[in-house]
Amino acid sequence: MTNDIHPPIVKHSSKHIFLIDDDESMRVALKGMLEFLGYQVYAFDSALEFLKISIQAVPAVIITDMRMPDMNGVELQSELLKRGRKIPIIFISGESTLPQTISAMKHGAIEFLIKPFERDQLLAAIVRGLEQDAAYMHSFIEQVALEEGLKSLAPREREVFELLALGFNNAQIQEKLQIALPTTKQYKSEVMRKLNLSSLAQLIALKKGRF
Repeated sequence: MTNDIHPPIVKHSSKHIFLIDDDESMRVALKGMLEFLGYQVYAFDSALEFLKISIQAVPAVIITDMRMPDMNGVELQSELLKRGRKIPIIFISGESTLPQTISAMKHGAIEFLIKPFERDQLLAAIVRGLEQDAAYMHSFIEQVALEEGLKSLAPREREVFELLALGFNNAQIQEKLQIALPTTKQYKSEVMRKLNLSSLAQLIALKKGRF
């Protein structure tokens, strides 16, 4: 068993790569190259060893061999999705079947590289993966904040929020809820304040992302 790190703590300042490959020579070579390029690399010799840790580093990407003895790449990808962590995955393989490739890409893999592959191909995939993970985590944080903010809304404020998210203006909200215009404006102001939003466009975008 090879596990080059302790479980990672929460980090946001580095670019993190989780490298999973039962081929020691490949694992060591890739780890050395990527660390030289400035990445924080965590190396594992099996998917099961990797799954023992808590993935809290952001942004991050997984580079994994497709065919390993304990759990193949598609099975690892499926397990991560079950756990709710949509970390981008780059598959590498000496050989693979077409169904494996199709399944991996269908479930969100960002690249499938056949050995031997060009270094630039891998590096380009890593950049895409890290950008994708950073965007995902930003959206996730916004959604968590929205959920917490919604809990703070009074029942009438929640009604106003739902109507604002549908694109209703002040007059339409006033008519729909049968309340005075100044009251409508106050509810709207409270909704924006409690949700820490600066524009209706932002509110509508968050609502769409949530449902």
